[in-house]
Amino acid sequence: MALPDILGHVGVALIVATYFLVQIGRMEATRILYPAVNGVGAALILVSLSFDPNWPSIVMEGFWLLISIIGIVRALKGWS
Repeated sequence: MALPDILGHVGVALIVATYFLVQIGRMEATRILYPAVNGVGAALILVSLSFDPNWPSIVMEGFWLLISIIGIVRALKGWS
């Protein structure tokens, strides 16, 4: 498996794992860890997509990263 594929798979695993942990009550979506891990996951997927572009996926992951950044800022400022 090529490095871009590995990065993409790791990104997907991070996003799915954090979503799962929130759903089972093991992680709080309002804490900084959730948007931070989601942002890293989206960034890794975007890196993977830069090697084999798929524009709908790039747009979705771009929004995912932007929303994660908003969540990080809100968590740092103590907004809920």
